Amino acid sequence: MNEPLAPSGLLVGDDNLINLYYLNELYGKIARHVSGEISHFLGHDIPITSGIWGGTYLIADPTGKCRRRVWRLYSIVNLPQNTPLDEQKNLERLIEFYFKAYISAFKPYDMELDLKMWGGKLPYGCKEKPSFTMHMEDANKRVNWLRCFFVWNQASWEESVIYDLVRIIKEYKQYFNFDRGKVVKDAKDLKYILQDVIIIYRTLEKACHPDFVEHAEPIIADLTQHFMKGLHDAPLIQSLYEKVYDNALIYGYEQALEGPYQEAGLDIRKIEHWPVEKINWVPDALVKSLAPPITQMFEGFRKNLGIPQAEDDDF
Repeated sequence: MNEPLAPSGLLVGDDNLINLYYLNELYGKIARHVSGEISHFLGHDIPITSGIWGGTYLIADPTGKCRRRVWRLYSIVNLPQNTPLDEQKNLERLIEFYFKAYISAFKPYDMELDLKMWGGKLPYGCKEKPSFTMHMEDANKRVNWLRCFFVWNQASWEESVIYDLVRIIKEYKQYFNFDRGKVVKDAKDLKYILQDVIIIYRTLEKACHPDFVEHAEPIIADLTQHFMKGLHDAPLIQSLYEKVYDNALIYGYEQALEGPYQEAGLDIRKIEHWPVEKINWVPDALVKSLAPPITQMFEGFRKNLGIPQAEDDDF
């Protein structure tokens, strides 16, 4: 509870580029801090884990520094079920602890965060116990916002990132569904969708069929190259969207997850109807194939930053 709400190194440089190793570390420290506060308040142990949501670390340099400016900060927070947090008044107190911790932690970086809303339901979350959001905005416009996704059921950060792939693939299927046809959206919106197409692939890659990897890799590499150069041209964004659509990448993503979950009797196309105990649950086969690359990436950042390995490296 006395752990300082600060990363162990420079989070934001003079160039406004964020180090994602330190951001992930900070999210973990905030989670432990809030866990201590809410546990003390309730007289009940409330373990919380947290880390980056969104995979921006996949385009970081070897030290974890993002290669492009990040305007939208996202965090995923995992909460235990069957605790006093099931009561609304206690959940409200948790949110109070959380947004105050965010304000305090980011203030040294000239960010004036303010809570704008919380409680919105995350699309395709469990209907019986929905995941929910908290949205904060920066008055100083160092970033546009910080958005937090709260997901029920205790899990490691890596597991929660993998689990959320099922939800986000279902959410994004609407943009790439052959039965519905191509969608008409603003280029700015399509750009963020395409960014997530890259992130989903890189997170799922080790679970994908080799034939699909051979098919998808050149498309993802081309997309990534455009993003690294700076993707602003609306016709080009539309063309890239159509390329992803025509090459059925979303169906390959589904295929990578479908089998392991199906073995447990879970339909990835009906994630919102899964039982509450399967929120944040990932089959062992997917944990073994997908969690190590995430862990190893951050271990690489740590080594390249010259940070000694701590006894407890959980984020």
